[in-house]
Amino acid sequence: MSERDPLLKNDARAQAAVQQGTIEDYDKSKSHARQVLTEFWIILKNALPVIGSYVLQNSIQTGSVFVVGRTSPLNLSVAAFSYMFAMATIWLLGLGGTTAIDTLASSLYSAARDKTRVGIVLQRAGIVLALMYIPFAILWFFSAGFLRLLKQEEDLADLVQEFLRVLLPGAIGYVAFEALKKYLQAQNIMQAGSYVLLITSPLNIGLNYLMVYTFGMGLLGAPLATGITYWLSFGLLVLYTWKIDGHQCWGGFSRDALKELWPMTKLASNGVLMIGTEWWSFEIITIVAGQLGGLDLPAQSVVCTADQILNTIPFGFGVATTARIGNILGLQDAKLAKLSAQTASFASIAIGLTVGIILLATRSVFAKAFTDEPKVIALVSHIMPYVAAFQIADGLVGSNGGSLRALGKQHLGAVINGVSYYIIGLPLGIYLAYHGWRLTGLWLGSCLALFCVGLSEWLLVSLANWEVETRKAIERCEEEEASHAT
Repeated sequence: MSERDPLLKNDARAQAAVQQGTIEDYDKSKSHARQVLTEFWIILKNALPVIGSYVLQNSIQTGSVFVVGRTSPLNLSVAAFSYMFAMATIWLLGLGGTTAIDTLASSLYSAARDKTRVGIVLQRAGIVLALMYIPFAILWFFSAGFLRLLKQEEDLADLVQEFLRVLLPGAIGYVAFEALKKYLQAQNIMQAGSYVLLITSPLNIGLNYLMVYTFGMGLLGAPLATGITYWLSFGLLVLYTWKIDGHQCWGGFSRDALKELWPMTKLASNGVLMIGTEWWSFEIITIVAGQLGGLDLPAQSVVCTADQILNTIPFGFGVATTARIGNILGLQDAKLAKLSAQTASFASIAIGLTVGIILLATRSVFAKAFTDEPKVIALVSHIMPYVAAFQIADGLVGSNGGSLRALGKQHLGAVINGVSYYIIGLPLGIYLAYHGWRLTGLWLGSCLALFCVGLSEWLLVSLANWEVETRKAIERCEEEEASHAT
């Protein structure tokens, strides 16, 4: 009998989980190094398709901006600003709100006798996210007034509002696609989103060209094409789930989805805040960089574009970490869950360090991929050491944020982000920016904030009582199963 046996509810379910690849046996005969390497490989194997899917997903918006931007400089500004606004609002429901599915579904998949409870979690999340969508939709519909309060130009504000109104239906498809991806990832099906986006991402370019040029819709053709792309992505993912894999946890629509809505709402709201507090800070930095004038805004645009691409690495790593630890918690293996969290932390530091070294090695030529302006290239090269350090901190945040989400502690991540960015990093960065440091000061403040977040989350994960957290995860699963019985 192994050390885990007394904790498991029945051996058959544990054996099934192992056979499905949910976890690997925690073999005490292996050396600690072998155990760590095994965990690293499992998380990396799961993270790669997730990273790929986020890269492809980002390319949908980038492609749209590229196509419509060729019509006029104003349209380029409107499209770029509109997608930035979307990232800071409704897109957060897809990337932050759906972390509630991560927390509940991943452990439920391993622990529940009735696997269709995972499908109930998806339905419940859909209800909560639909309700959260409403205030954001109102903001989009009347966004011109809000943008004028932010001192944006009249023409830009009006055109952004028109753009967002056309994009509104597509935003539902975006959130639905993300929620269904989380449902599949909880079942250890990581590659489905990438398969779908390999089809829809190239199609998006064609759709944008068709709407903008062939049908003569101009600027407003871009959000329509993007919305169609997101709905097509969701439809293909539904087809994948139905015909290939993932349908095993779907038992049909159920009234049980209307139960336990408040716990789901809290997790989803805290997930939005956990992701949003970081993203909103970058929007503020971009606004301040624009107010500084000169070369700071184009240099910030280059660095932000690059960081959005690089951010997919720690973010994808964090998603894989959440699913892995959640699955292990469902099997009540506290020791393996702790090992997995520790492995993810050290691996993310190593990956971030590698990316940082590459950025430093290419600092003199990096910006040439984006601009030919020598002074902008020189400024980007000057701030690149801060951007490189940022990657290490971002790795820590990605992995340990993933661990916290698996434990259902999104609220702690939101608090840490709020304090680190809005009390420490941003005030310092803005002060330095207006006292001679300019863009360098903004990035120094951001680096400090992100290191505060990463180290704080690392400390929380390291000090976690994994036996207690395992019991809490099982209690959440038991509450879900009990709601079915009532």
